[in-house]
This record gives sequence, structure tokens and C-alpha cells, in this order.
Amino acid sequence: MTTDITTVLASIPSPSSGALTIGPLSIHAYGLMIALGVIAAVWLLGRRLEMSGAGIREDASSIAVWAVIAGVIGSRLYHVVTDWELFKHDLIRIPQIWRGGLGIPGGILFGTLAAAWAFKRRGIAPAVGVGLAAPSLPLAQAIGRWGNWWNQELFGKPTTLPWALRIDADKIPPGYTPGTTFHPTFLYESLWNLALCVILLRIDRRFKLRPGRLFAIYVVGYATGRFWVEGLRIDFAHTTGGLRLNQWVALAVGLSAIAYLVIDWARHRGSVTPEALEPESEPEPEAAEPDPLESLD
Repeated sequence: MTTDITTVLASIPSPSSGALTIGPLSIHAYGLMIALGVIAAVWLLGRRLEMSGAGIREDASSIAVWAVIAGVIGSRLYHVVTDWELFKHDLIRIPQIWRGGLGIPGGILFGTLAAAWAFKRRGIAPAVGVGLAAPSLPLAQAIGRWGNWWNQELFGKPTTLPWALRIDADKIPPGYTPGTTFHPTFLYESLWNLALCVILLRIDRRFKLRPGRLFAIYVVGYATGRFWVEGLRIDFAHTTGGLRLNQWVALAVGLSAIAYLVIDWARHRGSVTPEALEPESEPEPEAAEPDPLESLD
């Protein structure tokens, strides 16, 4: 009995079902995690829009509708295209996103393009808008990644670490014995994204970056974490040169974002800031003696 308790405490259990049942209502947990991630992202974007003076909370909700729809479509298309073997004989499975299978790179691309268009429609400069939205993206991803835990999918290589993930016997890939525990890659990526969200908020608070730079920093941060986590996964993926397809995508996108930051810094190094262009206020005439009552205001 002691051994069983020790085993349970030394690993992360998996849910017995991928759905939450409340009376006659059954909710797919995968979709619920995505929905909660979207709600959190919209809340954070709304706060940042108001604090910056660029917009109001209602703008965040309107923009999110377009970004989420486009993001889900892009994510699913990316997954279907890159894992076509899973769908070519079962086309009806393509729209069944609750069964898992959303490619984040496609979601970021489609969602960002849709958000930029929606920002412009609301009278907000797209570069400013995506910069304000940058911390919201890893926050949504940090929550959404828990959908993989509910579905018992996309875990990593076998491990006996204290936080190893236990998988049901019917979900264990061929070649691995029942009882094998795996790296909880969903947890790694969730924590990475949560830390990235905090870092982006701190950077934005401390430094006045040019529009577009904060989003580029997000891309670099996410691509770095994804490259590492992807290397731990054992699910099927096309490989070239010893790297999985998503690792190549993360490498290409991350290096492109770094190149953008370097080029943008070089182009605007020493340029006059908008604050410096403001006309200097004329000196006020010297007062003989300040009125002490003014300090009581």
C-alpha cells in the first residue's frame, strides 16, 4: 500500500475522461481550456487598451472575435496539412477540433493577421494593437495547453522524474510498456508561456519600445520554448536533419523575429523620439513670492 501511495505522489495523474459531465450536460475539456484561455486573453488585452489610451474594453472583445475565429481555422489547417496521414482516410475528422489537433504556428499567423485588420477597423494602428496584445497570447496558450492533459496527448519521452505524467494503458504509444511515465510537455509549455507573459508585461512597463518590437520579442520567446518542448515529444512528426517539422518552423520564425529586432534597432538607432519632437514650453515669468495657500490645495 505504501508503494502505491508513493507512486501516485511521485507522478502526475491523467484525467479519466476528456469531458466534464454536469448532469445531462457534457463539456469537452479540450474546448473548455481554449475558451478559458481566450477569456483571459481578452480580459488582459482590454485592460492594456484602456491603460494605454489606445482603446476601450469593448474593442478587445470585438477584435478577439475575428482573431479567435481566424486563429482556430489557421491552427486546424496547420495541423491537418502537417499531419495529413491522420486525416486522408477520415475527412470527417477535420472539423472535430475537440478531439485535439491545433497547430499553434498556424493559429498565430492567421490570428495575428485577423487581429491587425480588426485593430485597423477600430481606428487603432495595427503595430500598436499587436504590441498591446502580445502578452495576451502566451497567457491564452498557457491555459489552452491544459487541453492536451485532458486528452492525454502530445506528451514527451519516458521519464521517472517526480513530475512524470501517467497515461492510461490504451493511450500509451506502441513500443512502450503499460505503466511507463512520460515528460508532461503540456505543463512545460504552459509554465513557459505563463513566464513569458509576465516577462513581456515587465518589459513593456519598464521600456518604451517602438510599435512591433514587443510582439517580436513574444515570437522569439515562444519559438525558443517551443523548440525545446518539441524536442521532447514522441508523437508522430515529419523530421528532417534530426529535427521535427515544428522545430524547424520555430527556428525559422524565431530567427526571423530576431532579424526584425536587429534591423529595426539599426534603422532607428539615434532617431528622434516622438517626445523629443514636442515643442518646449516657454519659461514662466518669475513670481515674486509663491502663495503659501496654493500648497493647501
